[in-house]
Amino acid sequence: MPRGKKRTMEMAPAEEERQTSKRQRNNVSSSRRTNKIEDGFNIKRCLSWFKQYTIAEEPDVLGPMQMEQFCSDIGVEPEDVVMLVIAYKMNARQMGFFTQAEWQKGLTDLQCDSAIKLQSKLDYLRNLMNDQNVFKNVYRYAYDFARQDKDQRSMDIETAKAMLHLLLGKWQMYPEFAQFLHQSKYKVINKDQWCNILEFSRTITPDLSNYDVDGAWPVLLDEYVEFLRISRHNEIS
Repeated sequence: MPRGKKRTMEMAPAEEERQTSKRQRNNVSSSRRTNKIEDGFNIKRCLSWFKQYTIAEEPDVLGPMQMEQFCSDIGVEPEDVVMLVIAYKMNARQMGFFTQAEWQKGLTDLQCDSAIKLQSKLDYLRNLMNDQNVFKNVYRYAYDFARQDKDQRSMDIETAKAMLHLLLGKWQMYPEFAQFLHQSKYKVINKDQWCNILEFSRTITPDLSNYDVDGAWPVLLDEYVEFLRISRHNEIS
């Protein structure tokens, strides 16, 4: 075999290795550039993400059907309390709907323009509910957010039950309160009652020893306390 040809063949693997190494460096460099772009919040990317959920007939509103897909994409159930916190961050007006303006406000504040980024904030959003002031704000927000008829000042009792279960389900006296509501005559809950239920859950001890019957509690809570005392007396008997 001629000497020149043999030398060419011996050099080929080394040349191939250099070319491979160069491609790898180029790929890493390209990947770093892409990651750098993806790391920063981009409003156009945020709005483009919103448009993935809208339909031609309603381009500026994400509706109930699309909401299910949105929840699936970020890996949460629609009934998860974190969805209420997301809605609170957006200051969304109606349950089951996000407008483009609401989406832009909330996700700009959270600096999220993709499902992956919002997923990374879910623990943070859940932990916000451990702050008593934030919890109170979300609780009060939930009343207006969940009311189906915005022209009415009251929330229907079934919606109220669902929201109370979501927000106060861990309250020690909640099971008895839910039982009281189930057997009560109440068909709606007004905002004063709603706010006082939270205050009651935070301040009244399970043995009711610090409940003042002459206090400024709404009648609904007076009736609940009476219901509770009778129920406990019957259990002892």
